[in-house]
Amino acid sequence: MLHEFNIAYMINEHAFDVPEGKGTYSLILALDKDTDITAGSLGVRHFHTGYYSYTGSARGAGGFARVIRHLAVAAGTNSTRHWHIDYLLPHTMPKGLVLSCADIDIECTIAKAIGHTTRTMNGFGCSDCRCSGHLHYETDFERLFNTVKDAHKITDTIHKVYSF
Repeated sequence: MLHEFNIAYMINEHAFDVPEGKGTYSLILALDKDTDITAGSLGVRHFHTGYYSYTGSARGAGGFARVIRHLAVAAGTNSTRHWHIDYLLPHTMPKGLVLSCADIDIECTIAKAIGHTTRTMNGFGCSDCRCSGHLHYETDFERLFNTVKDAHKITDTIHKVYSF
């Protein structure tokens, strides 16, 4: 199914479009210093300096508008804390985004594929499934970015890939 890519957004002086459709996304974030963060019901978690990939579903009513919401939380323009990722986002800088437009549930499959070669943050972002975690850590941006892109290639969906 083809989707229109017409939700414009800007980050770090890079303009990009987010599709109006639905699917799965992986947001890549940079954390510039070791930080202890209370992540809702998970309690206090230690996050190391490095790069994190958060994989989520955008199959609900708002579709990929969820990505825009995450970026607003990271930028400090949205203070709502609903999901685990909302507690980490304000401490990070978005560095990349990979989107797969699909009407099928591939969020867990993609998260597991990313977890094969990265460190999984156990329990993070997976309160509604049986995965070990949907947040992954890596010290090298290029390695993480390539791992995420490869994980999204497991489907025959339309991909949008951004590096900020």
